[in-house]
Amino acid sequence: MKFVKGLAHTALRCNGQEEMDKAIKVYTDLFGMKVLRYWGEGKTAGAMVDAGNGIIEFFADAQPGRTYGIVDHIALATDDVDAALAAAREYGLKVTAEATDIDIPSDPVLPIRCAFVEGGAGESIELFCEK
Repeated sequence: MKFVKGLAHTALRCNGQEEMDKAIKVYTDLFGMKVLRYWGEGKTAGAMVDAGNGIIEFFADAQPGRTYGIVDHIALATDDVDAALAAAREYGLKVTAEATDIDIPSDPVLPIRCAFVEGGAGESIELFCEK
């Protein structure tokens, strides 16, 4: 029996409401996503943003000095990595890896194009396209 039908959401903990709002703006202003709901104030603030086929949930209650956890990055599907990267750069995001073509050595081989930027809360965002 199949119990899981898909990924419901991924969560991003931000260090306060100001950082959370900054992070949300990256996803809404730059990537065109829509805020579905927003709640609370200060450390109790949270939000859900529609990522198209899932949700990114934001919380404002991260502890100062947090370290990266086991989740390495958020990958966003795009049809044009180069255009998305140019828009992210123009928006002012730090580019951490330029656009490159990679053949993932799986069976079968998966050819992709990807780039990485740093989001508003310091999260790693991959711009990802299967070729």
